[in-house]
Amino acid sequence: MRDLVTPKQVARAIDVSESSVKRWCDKGVISTQYTAGGHRRITVSGLIEFLRNGKYELTHPEALGLPPTSGQTTRVVDRARERLTSALLAGDEPRCRQIAFDLYLAEHSISVICDEVFAAVFREIGDRWACGDAEVYQERRGCEISLHVLHELRSLLASPPADAPLAIGGTAAGDQYSLGTSMAELVLRDVKWNAISLGANLPFNTISVAIREYRPKLFWLSCSHITDESEFLAGYRELYDQFGLDVAFVVGGYALTEELRQQMKFSAYCDNMQHLEGFAQTLHGAIQKESAE
Repeated sequence: MRDLVTPKQVARAIDVSESSVKRWCDKGVISTQYTAGGHRRITVSGLIEFLRNGKYELTHPEALGLPPTSGQTTRVVDRARERLTSALLAGDEPRCRQIAFDLYLAEHSISVICDEVFAAVFREIGDRWACGDAEVYQERRGCEISLHVLHELRSLLASPPADAPLAIGGTAAGDQYSLGTSMAELVLRDVKWNAISLGANLPFNTISVAIREYRPKLFWLSCSHITDESEFLAGYRELYDQFGLDVAFVVGGYALTEELRQQMKFSAYCDNMQHLEGFAQTLHGAIQKESAE
């Protein structure tokens, strides 16, 4: 998928005249860059934002390097779950990509796509594996495909504003499951945070170094697997004692049982991405208000 496209490509993609696209560029309606020679170049993320907020549809997405059916159908979430489950089990990455892009272009939020489609699909695949109806490799391959798709969705989002608050996060040592932290990064960027996932399997001492260097307003910890609960709690407590007064700690993930959470301090526990989105929006508003005073 291209990062920058020409007015001619945009005109073909949404079935309007090239002169109309150029006029929108010059009026600032669509996010536009100009080459040294003065030629207009449009960011794909800016165009997608324009389409999601306007009356035009993506009739020829292939002109932008997007899946051929993207934007042509409004998929209901239930149907998308069924199709994504089948596509992930079959290892059909183009189909998975198409389903996700269609949902996004149909104006479903990133948090809803993550919660009600991707997370729900992996619960279904996990249930099938437990019953002997799916193989471990299918689940692992599905995770890899999903990470690729989420990375491509990230490229559709507009860059965060220059004054966007910073958030970082990842998973603790022993937790190799990176899908949750990738989703968190994407959801936060969708609500105008400058969010950076540090990745998976991070010792608490290196997380401490990252927080000290980045000085974020929000730190998220995705917990899908905990190897040693006592060791995890000790490392987490030390980290929170260092930074908890200055940084909003947000934790989530199915490995965090109620018993574990009762032994932890945090600003918010989010059991899904829509909760994370809501908390981040509230915190963002508080930060802006504080800056204005």
